[in-house]
Amino acid sequence: MKATSEHTSGDYQSVVSNGRTHGLVLDLPPRQDGDDLGPTALELTGMSLAGCISTIWAKVAGNSGVSYRKIEVDMTLEKDRGTISTLEATVRVDSDEDIGTLERVLDKTMRTCPVGRLFEQADVEINTTLTKASLMANGSS
Repeated sequence: MKATSEHTSGDYQSVVSNGRTHGLVLDLPPRQDGDDLGPTALELTGMSLAGCISTIWAKVAGNSGVSYRKIEVDMTLEKDRGTISTLEATVRVDSDEDIGTLERVLDKTMRTCPVGRLFEQADVEINTTLTKASLMANGSS
């Protein structure tokens, strides 16, 4: 795995890349003199956790024979002393499976997600709430 960043003097934008074919712009919001052309690096960590949860969910559910139509993960990140101190993750799943089965998939997902494990090692509290919901109508919940 590889990560690179390029920054040019005169703004607060950095282009980060994974060394394959994927990159994105990081920036600061206007209140911090940025141009708001992308998330901040700290925001990207929360986005990474949300993406990790939904991706690992798909792997765990598939390996466990658990069917679902869609999953959505919403993250709320609380900051303390300039960094993330607490994460609230709301996981909504559109599925015919019983809630106990879905909770077991979420538990295994949270134990397996490498981004979540990094947050735990940094003593960041992660609270998750799982709900079953119809997510397919009109493309949203």
